Amino acid sequence: MLLHQGIGLEAFNTLPERRAVHALYECCNSLSLARALARGRAYGSHAALFRRADALLFSLPDEAIDVILEAYPQVGARPRSVKSAAEQCSVSSDDEAVMTALREGSVRYRERFGFEFVMFVGGVGCAEVSAAMAERMHNELETERKVVRNELAKINRTRLERMLGPEGGFSNW
Repeated sequence: MLLHQGIGLEAFNTLPERRAVHALYECCNSLSLARALARGRAYGSHAALFRRADALLFSLPDEAIDVILEAYPQVGARPRSVKSAAEQCSVSSDDEAVMTALREGSVRYRERFGFEFVMFVGGVGCAEVSAAMAERMHNELETERKVVRNELAKINRTRLERMLGPEGGFSNW
């Protein structure tokens, strides 16, 4: 859960740098990325911030991406959820078979690539997460690193959207 939600673009652009970095770090799990985004203010639109966030993410070295991935827990490690890969994929507490399969797949993925599986899903279930994990196991390391950056960009954008709120701001009643 983000502490900074719906603050609006105008308010974000005028936050003191330390507060802006804090809000951005909650979205991207990278201090260097958060600092660069904060220093790039003022953004004229949500789209301008999103484009800059993507450009910075894709310019980071693999080592920096690995540090970001350390913030993502192992898929299936938390009871009743797989929030690490898909912030919305929930299973019932008695569905141990699904959780076991996700944990085992996550271990195989980490052994193969050296970092945690991460995936953005907007409402897909655990079966889709498992299928995507199995499919991505066939990727070469370089290809998988590109896929991971794309998934992180999607996650970042969703979190940035939540941080900012709607493009036109909230109506004050």
